[in-house]
Amino acid sequence: MDFVQMFLCFLLCWTGVDAVYNLKYTVEEELRAGTKIANVTADAKNAGFALGNRQPYLRVISNSEPRWVNLSPAGLLITKQKIDRDAVCRQTPKCFISLEVMSNSMEICVIKIEIIDVNDNAPRFPTNHIDIEISENAAPGTRFPLEGASDPDSGSNGIQTYTITPNDIFGLEIKTRGDGSKIAELVVEKTLDRETQSRYTFELTAEDGGDPPKSGTVQLNIKVIDSNDNNPVFDEPVYTVNVMENSPINTLVIDLNATDPDEGTNGEVVYSFINFVSNLTKQMFKIDPKTGVITVNGVLDHEELPVHEIDVQAKDLGPNSIPAHCKVIVNVIDINDNAPEIKLLSENSEMVEVSENAPLGYVIALVRVSDNDSGANGKVQCRLQGNVPFRLNEFESFSTLLVDGRLDREQRDMYNLTILAEDSGYPPLRSSKSFAVKVTDENDNPPYFTKPHYQAMVLENNVPGAFLLAVSARDPDLGMNGTVSYEIIKSEVRGMSVESYVTVNSNGEIYGVRAFNHEDTRTFEFKVSAKDGGDPPLTSNATVRIVVLDVNDNTPVMTTPPLVNGTAEVSIPKNAGVGYLVTQIKADDYDEGENGRLTYSISEGDMAYFEIDQINGEVRTTKTFGENAKPSYQITVVAHDHGQTSLSASAYIVIYLSPDLNAQEQIGPVNLSLIFIIALGSIAVILFVTMIFVAVKCKRDNKEIRTYNCRVAEYSYGNQKKSSKKKKLSKNDIRLVPRDVEETDKMNVVSCSSLTSSLNYFDYHQQTLPLGCRRSESTFLNVENQNSRNAAPNHGYHHTFTGQGPQQPDLIINGMPLPEFL
Repeated sequence: MDFVQMFLCFLLCWTGVDAVYNLKYTVEEELRAGTKIANVTADAKNAGFALGNRQPYLRVISNSEPRWVNLSPAGLLITKQKIDRDAVCRQTPKCFISLEVMSNSMEICVIKIEIIDVNDNAPRFPTNHIDIEISENAAPGTRFPLEGASDPDSGSNGIQTYTITPNDIFGLEIKTRGDGSKIAELVVEKTLDRETQSRYTFELTAEDGGDPPKSGTVQLNIKVIDSNDNNPVFDEPVYTVNVMENSPINTLVIDLNATDPDEGTNGEVVYSFINFVSNLTKQMFKIDPKTGVITVNGVLDHEELPVHEIDVQAKDLGPNSIPAHCKVIVNVIDINDNAPEIKLLSENSEMVEVSENAPLGYVIALVRVSDNDSGANGKVQCRLQGNVPFRLNEFESFSTLLVDGRLDREQRDMYNLTILAEDSGYPPLRSSKSFAVKVTDENDNPPYFTKPHYQAMVLENNVPGAFLLAVSARDPDLGMNGTVSYEIIKSEVRGMSVESYVTVNSNGEIYGVRAFNHEDTRTFEFKVSAKDGGDPPLTSNATVRIVVLDVNDNTPVMTTPPLVNGTAEVSIPKNAGVGYLVTQIKADDYDEGENGRLTYSISEGDMAYFEIDQINGEVRTTKTFGENAKPSYQITVVAHDHGQTSLSASAYIVIYLSPDLNAQEQIGPVNLSLIFIIALGSIAVILFVTMIFVAVKCKRDNKEIRTYNCRVAEYSYGNQKKSSKKKKLSKNDIRLVPRDVEETDKMNVVSCSSLTSSLNYFDYHQQTLPLGCRRSESTFLNVENQNSRNAAPNHGYHHTFTGQGPQQPDLIINGMPLPEFL
């Protein structure tokens, strides 16, 4: 683009862990609509800005001039209409358009577009002529301010100079005002003579600094009047005063004084504002024409205009007066009269939306807090009120509203936030901004069934397409994320697809596709899947069990005896007695329960001669057949089930009487189950008898067996010597002494702790031994030879032991039960 001068400056600023990228572009005004300014996506990516994988890569959070520029989904910065800098920025030296954009990675990019002024406006005077009167006695060097021209362009394209038609009488002096604008003063170069020339006409030209420059002209008419001896004179050419903003009406600004030594009307001075003083200044201030006192006449606002320049002239009332001029510079002092202003930079200033899946630190909005006051009065601090899962992160020119906690729309879908801002003035001013944050839904909840297992009881032979049952799944998400559809997961039932058995519609209603047969399929299971409409969809499953109930749809079938065309022939002896087994009727029914339980009966025929067992179907004779009996008899046997609507089958039985058969009564078929039960019963009886016998035997043996505690009884005779010869002890010489006998005879024994190897002798009758052991601890053993045992078999319990005889002392053994060796 030849008419576009652009440069790009990248600046990366880090604050803590958050990154703010600044992109600056420069573009000239007067661009037509649709002009591409820059590719922000490419420039931001080159600067290290993290972008998402799909459009829009950037979303605009705020735009100071949405009527001028726009950011396309692809990240192209384009103009929306012709840009006219002079309409917005006027005389401002710098003119910017500001955009704040955010990527999917929650990084902020601030875009500054500087609009460069183009010299598209020429200077223009408010009128087509300027009239001025000058006394003929005006001294050379006398200055007369001239009304200036205006130019909407700024900077070098604004008015830079004034020129006047060349002449040797008057000249121009260019001065710069406080706001940077240029004014011209007419300077008398030579002495004037009204009699020589009383009128002058010149062309005043205002020229800007554009390339090429543009200019505007006005006709300057000068009238020379008769002289007035003395002119008013101000004390100072320039006065500077300070006035507080919001000062009341009639507040004194300055008391001007211009002196004129003349008397009478020639010395009476009148004060007034010069014509080219701005209308705003004339509204804010007024001057007393007699006293020169300037007072406040309107509401002064430092933020609107901090400095006012007032050009005042003083003129006497004499003829041909030459006015005096001075300038009054009024500085409007700022006070803390502006509360902070909070702006929520979002698509909707009253409602901010954020996804419930937004991670910590996700930026949901920009907050710009401004205060028109200056200094400490304009320094603002802001905070977020309440305990909410959000926080403010402050930067130099704005703050970001971040997610600071877990969001769950299903638990809470709306937050009411309030931002408080307070300046540093005295007293401080506060303001607040309340807005709502709406938590938008994400597909974060799978559908869930009201119960994990479903079961339906269905009668067999159902009509295809009949309703079986309904499953229900719920999804707390919204919209398509919460819209649930159902489908049957592919599986097989008896080698066939489950879809050939059942189907499900969008409402979860399950229908049978075919008629079910209880005898083929008594029950089957399948899974139903519930899927929501999110992207990607979420699913859950439930198990459905179909139980096919039996109905009486099967007719009994005769199996025994074999039928030929529904008829069976049997033969029995002619001399068969009463109760003779003719045959047994058997039938099968594939139904279950009462529907398959059969009962047999004889419906017609020779019913007087035969009967049938209703349960097992045995047909037996009820009479004997005499000599005049018929050669054959016929009966019709019926097998019917017990269904609600009973079904039956019949058989036509022809019974022949044969004289050749044995008349012995036949025994029916062996019942194997009965035989098995009888055998088990017999075995159980045998085992029971055996256990009783063993128990009795064990009890008797326990009575005969005694447990003995024996110790070696040691006792020494006082003066008796031990036998030098010891007899060898054999088992035949040991006989056990039972405990009960020991207790009855009150025998005293001396217990010892161990069995010694040497035997001690003691006189049983000479000394009574103390009872030194419990009943369970001592057993008395009588050691004797075979002769003494035979001679006195009943005196083994009271025996006198001597050291001279062949007998040995009794042996008491502790802790070991000994059997009786007899």
